[in-house]
Amino acid sequence: MDILRQLRQETLFARQRVYRAGAPTPLEKIELDGPGEVFAKREDLCAIKAYKWRGAFNRLALLSENEKARPVLAASAGNHAQGIALSARLLGLKAQVYMPVTTPAVKRSAVLRHGGDAVEIILHGDSYDEAYAAALARAEATGGVYIHAYDDLQVMAGQATLADEVVMSGKGPFDVAYLQIGGGGMAGGVANWLKTYYPGIRVVGVEGAGQASMKAALAAGKPVELDALDIFCDGTAVRKAGSTTFKVCREVLDDVITVTNEEVSDAIRLYWERLRCLQEPSGAMGLAGLLKDREAHPSARALVVATGANLDFGQLARIADAAGIGGGHRRHLRIEIPERPGAMLALLETGLGSLNIIDFQYGKRHEDRAWPVFGLSCSEPEHAALVERLRAGGYSFEEVDSSVEVRYRAIACEARLLTHPLFLELEFYERPGAMHAFLDNTVRGRGNFCYFNYRYSGERVGRALIGMEFDSAEARAAFGDTLPASGKGYRRCRVLADDEMTRLFG
Repeated sequence: MDILRQLRQETLFARQRVYRAGAPTPLEKIELDGPGEVFAKREDLCAIKAYKWRGAFNRLALLSENEKARPVLAASAGNHAQGIALSARLLGLKAQVYMPVTTPAVKRSAVLRHGGDAVEIILHGDSYDEAYAAALARAEATGGVYIHAYDDLQVMAGQATLADEVVMSGKGPFDVAYLQIGGGGMAGGVANWLKTYYPGIRVVGVEGAGQASMKAALAAGKPVELDALDIFCDGTAVRKAGSTTFKVCREVLDDVITVTNEEVSDAIRLYWERLRCLQEPSGAMGLAGLLKDREAHPSARALVVATGANLDFGQLARIADAAGIGGGHRRHLRIEIPERPGAMLALLETGLGSLNIIDFQYGKRHEDRAWPVFGLSCSEPEHAALVERLRAGGYSFEEVDSSVEVRYRAIACEARLLTHPLFLELEFYERPGAMHAFLDNTVRGRGNFCYFNYRYSGERVGRALIGMEFDSAEARAAFGDTLPASGKGYRRCRVLADDEMTRLFG
């Protein structure tokens, strides 16, 4: 029996088992601009907030009496561990789950919550690879049964039951499906089932640009190990595709594309805006792939899988940072201007125009030249027009999205170059032109910028720390004495005390 036929048969058997552990999940339409329809399979709405319970339960339910008497082991950095824990408790088994020491506490507690006394967590190593190796070694030493997260036909069959629910929903057929790939278990199982019932469907695998192990395997003709692994999408961070999943995926996937972390973050934003659904990075990869590839299928009825919502809350800040604002793309530009009064305002007025500034970093570090960094949310046409304006204005500039200063907000400022400095803590209303109006009405002609630190936070009120320098102590004092605490377009402006400035800048 060929592997695809065998997988279809195992999927038929799996649909009789898995619903002892969980209920079917809904298929929801995502309203996107333009033609075509997009539906999302909401696997984040199950008991463990991810699809992994399906494969874990199906595999554990197949254990023989002899196997049940032996140690049951697994390795996971998150969702598979929760699936194993839930399944072991429901089936009356005992399981040991190896997890990296770096696994966030929220994920460890979720495993214990679902498994209770049925599961033991063993923390080992700094990465999934180390935890996996330790679990395998333990299984070999004890004669235990190792439950693989993806490279197992029964696990794949369990994951494929989500595709059976898609078919049974009556909302098909679909023209194209975008399925995220980690090890390939879900993508292979789901694609195989979809192609059985929708013979004309095109299935596109989606991988992170820095973790494309299946794409590398397909290019090499066999699974190969990646030298480096990006773990932003930690649920799909697999260094080497499975041998079984590779055999299936090379038969059922029509294409494999890659997406960047920024594209994934933008898909998370879109899930939130359209469905009020908050996905973990790997959970949004399918939608990210669709958005990237949409021009290839502009009028298609498309399917994506929202695979999981087990997001570490601390990751939200980075995701928000990487996502576009209002559908735009984030761009960071370092622009060179003369270090003289009025030069910054002139750039804001003529070069940047009415673009949405979401990040503004500047610190004085040269007597004659300045290099402010601006973060912008803009469309491709807006970016192209900006480049033309800057070139026409004679500005020297460069894209610095991945620079250290942007990634870590490292704003250098040479205190020795500042003359009679004064720093302001500003709160202004987040609407177009509000910050510029404050700067134009309050600052123009009175001082020179020496520092600026602002980043959009999504609130109605924006906050910025602004440094200015003056020709004399008298001019500095006069500015501070006449500055209103609030005014048109801004809610509050406070002059930092001398001791606060000393702590910040020496």
